[in-house]
Amino acid sequence: MYTAAPVLVVDDDPTVAEVVTRYLERAGFAVTRAADGPTALARAAEERPALVVLDLMLPGGVDGLEVCRRLRRDHGPVPVIMLTARGDEDDRVLGLEVGADDYVTKPFSPRELVLRVESVLRRVRAAAAAVPPPPAPPLRAAGLTLDTAARRVTKDGVELALTVREFDLLAFLLRQPGRALGREELMREVWGWEFGDLSTVTVHVRRLRAKVEDDPARPRLIQTVWGVGYRFAAGPGEAAGRA
Repeated sequence: MYTAAPVLVVDDDPTVAEVVTRYLERAGFAVTRAADGPTALARAAEERPALVVLDLMLPGGVDGLEVCRRLRRDHGPVPVIMLTARGDEDDRVLGLEVGADDYVTKPFSPRELVLRVESVLRRVRAAAAAVPPPPAPPLRAAGLTLDTAARRVTKDGVELALTVREFDLLAFLLRQPGRALGREELMREVWGWEFGDLSTVTVHVRRLRAKVEDDPARPRLIQTVWGVGYRFAAGPGEAAGRA
């Protein structure tokens, strides 16, 4: 299914780049390498890869975040898996916010990275092949209005600036008010990942609360269900529903 799919590997560490390349080629991918941001952008323009494996820390003044931003700007939604040598949560969040589809923290298992590549490509191809459903009416709850067709959310009439994942997460929560949703389920249904770092869900919930809650420190809408995950509670006497 993935035979000869072009993958661009961007990492200034020749050992890491060589190992990643070897494992991807064994899995049937056609791999091109770049060791810095400008070279990566040039290769992406020339070869239009199906996916980019991108190190966060790159030399030459153009880091992985900036490469990801420019890829999104110039080439549309090319899938990106970010590599980071740091376990810092802010780095992971920044990578996801600029458009990375997944991230892997060094040191990592090359076999796991191959699985991540296959998972992201499988999800992207399934989405491209899917027949778009008819537009659904907006979801409304607790002053929130979420229009899935327009990808637009308002709170009390004021539009909210949500990232792609924040929008998808809120939509999933709104469709199932009152139900306790585990982080594993949210990762599977919202991100399309069968495995991954569950802190990704935690970070996105926290950032979503900052945008939809009146008091993010005392969340009323997106409630924590200890030991399970989260629940959307529209509020006393209210229920999320279609307009």
